[in-house]
Amino acid sequence: MEFGFTTAAYVVAAVLFILSLGGLSGQESAKRAVWYGIVGMALAVFATLIGPGSGLWLLSVLLIAGGGVIGYYVAQRVQMTEMPQLVAAMHSLVGLAAVFVGYNAHIELGRVLAMPFADRAGLEGFAAILAHKSAVEVNILRVELFLGVFIGAVTFTGSVIAFGKLAGKVTSKAEKLPGGHLLNAGAAALSLLCLIWYFNTGGFFPLFLMTLAAFFIGYHLIMGIGGADMPVVVSMLNSYSGWAAAAIGFSLGNDLLIVVGALVGSSGAILSYIMCKAMNRSFISVILGGFGNTTGPAMEVEGEQIAIEADGVAAALDEADSVVIVPGYGMAVAQAQQNVAELTRRLRAKGKTVRFAIHPVAGRLPGHMNVLLAEAKVPYDIVLEMDEINEDFPDTDVVIVIGSNDIVNPAAQDDPNSPIAGMPVLEVWKAKQVFVSKRGQGTGYSGIENPLFFKDNTRMFYGDAKASLDTLLTKVD
Repeated sequence: MEFGFTTAAYVVAAVLFILSLGGLSGQESAKRAVWYGIVGMALAVFATLIGPGSGLWLLSVLLIAGGGVIGYYVAQRVQMTEMPQLVAAMHSLVGLAAVFVGYNAHIELGRVLAMPFADRAGLEGFAAILAHKSAVEVNILRVELFLGVFIGAVTFTGSVIAFGKLAGKVTSKAEKLPGGHLLNAGAAALSLLCLIWYFNTGGFFPLFLMTLAAFFIGYHLIMGIGGADMPVVVSMLNSYSGWAAAAIGFSLGNDLLIVVGALVGSSGAILSYIMCKAMNRSFISVILGGFGNTTGPAMEVEGEQIAIEADGVAAALDEADSVVIVPGYGMAVAQAQQNVAELTRRLRAKGKTVRFAIHPVAGRLPGHMNVLLAEAKVPYDIVLEMDEINEDFPDTDVVIVIGSNDIVNPAAQDDPNSPIAGMPVLEVWKAKQVFVSKRGQGTGYSGIENPLFFKDNTRMFYGDAKASLDTLLTKVD
């Protein structure tokens, strides 16, 4: 009876997770999709707590309550600008959990195999599953367990480094130890040898040695990836955490964990591929830290950055018929989305056409800009993706760039030696006038100079984005 209820609950939870994932594809259905996920997870946890082999309920409830309190506290304190590093931190916890569960499965497997056959009949839970496995199934379990620990360890240290880069606690530059890719290859080869060793012996030491190698791979792999690639890294680590969960699900014989891990792993991989395509980079090149390398000196930027005050921007907006706004991470840092939304409402009230252009890798997290604009209640139908709006820039009167750099950088098309050469970008420089809201003359998070700022039709609207827009709003009735 318990097993039947748990299985049925897992099926319902899996369906809810699929509905949740599908609903997140649209802004209007996203809120409902989140509730599908919440209900699905609550049902899964409840079914697990009362399912076969369950026990230690008091400890389980205390841990769940403690985790809930910590999660609520973090959710209340974290700003939208900190969401990328929060997601990376969550991935690290998933990876670490996979490592712990894998080690626990290894210890339990050793305990069961050491017992006489006659004593295995009274075992319950996971131990009972292990007791009924044949020698071939035990070997398969060792491979599953090994892979779960390996992927989890890579995910853990990789996510910790990604968190550090996104939070500014670790340099955003691509850095490798002497030997670079050879060190990663050597650690991977060592892990493969440990797999053969563990498969044949089932000993603890090869599993432990592989874990150390995997920790190094995760650390060194992400340290070798530059800050401009962080959106891809976040989605890639999301995929890794899913595959780690799926591998551990096979080890535990937990169907729901397998399904959820496969959903997370495949969706993260697809998202990573989409973003790599948006940057015109191969997935392998990005993951191995190839992005950001140059083949020669970058093209020299000529001219000077010309500043403009709020009065000049307001006058240009008053004369314009069509306006495109390009939001970036600078808007998120300044928390200027409400000001942007108010500016949009005022311009549309005057009969002007206002739209938003969103690059697939804008900000430091996929969909970050969309979430901020939705939070500010910007209409969904005027928020367009790069492919939908790029051809319209030559017919646009004014473009306002708020805190963006790489995604509007013409060097991607003009300079073959640029670190972002070949990356599709928003061609804002083709508009009649471009205003760039920017704190100062720095190169931004990725450290790449932007020739857009020096073009004749570009004016720099210096200052904090929120403060600058506050001033601009007083000039726009």
